[in-house]
Amino acid sequence: MAAWALLALAPVAAGAILSFASYYGDHMVLQKEPVGAVVWGYGEPGAAVTVALSGDGGLVLMKKMARVKGIRKDKHHPLPEPSGTWMTILDPMDQGGPYTLTARQGSENVTLKDIYFGDVWLCSGQSNMVMTVLQITNASQELAAAAHYPYVRVFAAAPSRSDVELQDLERIDLPWSIPTAENLGHGNFTYFSAVCWLLGRYLYEALRYPVGLVEAAWGGTPIEAWSSPRALQACGLLEDMRSPALSPSISPHQHFSGPQTPSVLWNAMIHPLLNMTLRGIAWYQGEANAFLHTDQYNCTFPELIADWRQAFHVGSAGQTELLLPFGFVQLSTYRRQSPQDSFAQLRWHQTADVGIVPNARIPRTFMAVAMDLCDEHSPYGSIHPRDKQNVAHRLQLGARAVAYGEKNLVFQGPFPTRAVLEVTRALLNVTYSQRLVWRRRDTPAFEVCCYSPVSLCRWMPAPMVAVGSHTVTLALGSCGTLVLALRYAWAEWPCEYQSCALYNTQGLPAPPFLLETLRGSSRAGEMELLLLHPSSLLSWGI
Repeated sequence: MAAWALLALAPVAAGAILSFASYYGDHMVLQKEPVGAVVWGYGEPGAAVTVALSGDGGLVLMKKMARVKGIRKDKHHPLPEPSGTWMTILDPMDQGGPYTLTARQGSENVTLKDIYFGDVWLCSGQSNMVMTVLQITNASQELAAAAHYPYVRVFAAAPSRSDVELQDLERIDLPWSIPTAENLGHGNFTYFSAVCWLLGRYLYEALRYPVGLVEAAWGGTPIEAWSSPRALQACGLLEDMRSPALSPSISPHQHFSGPQTPSVLWNAMIHPLLNMTLRGIAWYQGEANAFLHTDQYNCTFPELIADWRQAFHVGSAGQTELLLPFGFVQLSTYRRQSPQDSFAQLRWHQTADVGIVPNARIPRTFMAVAMDLCDEHSPYGSIHPRDKQNVAHRLQLGARAVAYGEKNLVFQGPFPTRAVLEVTRALLNVTYSQRLVWRRRDTPAFEVCCYSPVSLCRWMPAPMVAVGSHTVTLALGSCGTLVLALRYAWAEWPCEYQSCALYNTQGLPAPPFLLETLRGSSRAGEMELLLLHPSSLLSWGI
């Protein structure tokens, strides 16, 4: 465990009975080579624990020795290490199985069976991550297909919160299991996550070796609850935001409580997992922050990513890589024709205000655009669209490209690279990075920020008059040459199902963006507009 962590021990830690930590079990997947899987548990302080890995026929392939920690009393280290715990790192193992894992302390032993080595992914977030396979489109077919994927193993931590950092999970909803229609369709918003399952299934189909999926998610929760105090402080947020009186920036209607309280889910559902060796993380959260601290998400989200990466790296003794691949789902839709732009702003902040990922602020990340997967008639509310297959498909494309380095794989939609203003014709030609497909010609998509002496910036529609292979031509109308900024799909409900204006030839939607323009070089009748980070727009309240 990281030396800086103040730990609240799970009740089992106080005893001398030999055991593995709560999230080890039969049927689990441990992380394969090139790194070693961390294994830890509880025992008699000071005792020696022997951990052995055996093949299916009983042949011992590996033995590791670990000493059970006692309480350290050292004036240079005032925080005690967790008493009664042991930890070891297995040698890197090739994919496959089954194996048996045994821990022995004196005459005691405990054994885990049907263990496989593959890739382990953590899935976290709020209710769209919690939605089960039972709730999604084509649920019956998806549940029936579960039996065909016995090497995609699933585990779900139970929703739990704590005011202090816990060493181990307090409760588990689903121990490590072979997927079945029953445990994938357990109920509504319980376990197991449909997005997590589909991501793992699609990855298995590409990788053809075992995949372990760990769900730790809770509906309706803001990013602050999943963030450590360190990450919150890095964004200028007070460690204790429970009382509005302590933080003038928080109004009474933003009062935190229960699972929304800062750091309580980090403490109870993420901190206990830090010893685990991971291959990647998938995150689906942000709806709660579209209504709470939206303007801070461009800090809190990058900081959560960086902090989780560092914490898992340290907690696993360096086995989980420092730049752990991190994928996320950009927000879908909520209210049709809403005048609010909080969802649009949140989508933008999810990219650290760059528009596409990976980027310099959040490297080794990947994003599934979901604004075109709206579901107005979802029985779970329009904020919970049922098409999770496309979400997971887009996520796994990013995972294969970013996490697995698959070359020449297109995993994101087209993004603008330059804009040229035709002064005499009042047209704006926007050049994109990929070949374009103009799917809906009647969808209002682009807006330009026109200079106005009264309001400085006035957003006006910029209709698409032509779409070439890589270029969109926009009509500026009365805006003329006074274009200060350009934005695309900047709405809570920007388009109908799979019918946004622009896609690439692989069917991936162009992501929304908000870009400042600056006049560059010009030729006769033309002026280039440089697309820049929109820092100055923020001061205008855009």
